[in-house]
Amino acid sequence: MKYKQETEQERFLKIFEDRSEYVSSSGDTQEFKEGKVSSASKARIKDIKDSLESGFLENTISDLKHSKVEIAVDELDNNVKENITVLVNSVTSEVGRALVGLTVMQLSIKSISPEQNIRLHKGSVNSNSFSWVDGISMRVLDKNFVTPVLRKFNLLKLNADGFMMTRSLAENYPYTKLYKAKLRGARQQWLNIVESIEADNTDPLLALQYLITLLLNKASDFDDACNSLLDETNKYLSSNDSSKSILDLINAHIDTSDYAARLMEVAMHSLMQSVISTGVFVTYELKPLSQMRSANKKHGNIGDIELLENNEIVESWDAKYGKNYLRDEIDEVSEKLEYHDKVETVGFITTDSPVRNTEINSKINDVKDLYDLDIIIMSFKEWIEWNFKRVEESGLSNSEELSKNWLFAYAESLAQKRREIAPIDEPCFEWVTSLELALKTHNK
Repeated sequence: MKYKQETEQERFLKIFEDRSEYVSSSGDTQEFKEGKVSSASKARIKDIKDSLESGFLENTISDLKHSKVEIAVDELDNNVKENITVLVNSVTSEVGRALVGLTVMQLSIKSISPEQNIRLHKGSVNSNSFSWVDGISMRVLDKNFVTPVLRKFNLLKLNADGFMMTRSLAENYPYTKLYKAKLRGARQQWLNIVESIEADNTDPLLALQYLITLLLNKASDFDDACNSLLDETNKYLSSNDSSKSILDLINAHIDTSDYAARLMEVAMHSLMQSVISTGVFVTYELKPLSQMRSANKKHGNIGDIELLENNEIVESWDAKYGKNYLRDEIDEVSEKLEYHDKVETVGFITTDSPVRNTEINSKINDVKDLYDLDIIIMSFKEWIEWNFKRVEESGLSNSEELSKNWLFAYAESLAQKRREIAPIDEPCFEWVTSLELALKTHNK
């Protein structure tokens, strides 16, 4: 079926007991039967999985990265090119990644198996699970074959569990222009690409190659920005040994960001990296930085920054940007502590002066008595000073050396140079460039 300009009538989706029908504004109808996947679907799914497992996506990216293939960009429809460009450029620290990852997967699926409908994101042989007869489990493909490759090439900062874990992509409706779930990012451009591909108006492999090229270019830009940031950091540290000026610089960088809460976590973790590196803790190790909003029972976390001894949490610190009344947080930590019996210290770090009224003190005392540990609430400034004091009293370092190491750890963490200990899966480009600008201002 060739693509038709959809101008004749209003598009709509009919929902029946065992199927749905999508009617485009050109009057074309596509039927999507519900039920266990058919034999033909099973064969297509096997081909797609086998191809991805054999390195289809990885080889496509590698070949483009090393200029082993030439893309016929002039053969790609201008509207599709524009939609892909907007889609890639829409990625920020908070939005757009899932839709880009999904588009990479859909174009890969269509390139491998042109017969597979990329609107139908669920397919199962289990009669108890929702499934389309011609569907495919995109969540399985994503987690096993797509997200790992995109992470390997550093093209998208994605959660290791995959972008299809996003609930808004899991509604039991086909991906059409009438897909109603709330999606953050270039939603319309993504749907335009799906429509064009399903209408057989665009070569999916060519579209995939163009999309990956744009992601690679952005990755190259990021590497350049990171190298520039680290150069500026070294210049700054070679001429400035004031711990106060470094503290002020990091604080200003956090406060001027749109995502200050996350940067506070990174800054705290970076300082603890530097504290650990002095050797002040003989038996403790620092747990790698957790993903944002993962400090819960499911992930086994208590707080954002944790010190371990024999893989058991002994010290935990939770960053609370813009919040100083922590009644609910104290209640929550009491529930988390049920799963950890080696904890000695739990702390909450606030950017504003923390509230310590009768109710808060009573709750803290209850938790302390129940679990026999210290509950500490400090301001960010107090926590920094407390850690500096711990190091200085050990005699293993001084405030100037520690502050320099802190700034360098902070810069390298944002520049993705410390992924083993600081695996930051949010795009860091804006954070890197804004910190570089701040350093350049001081280096003049």
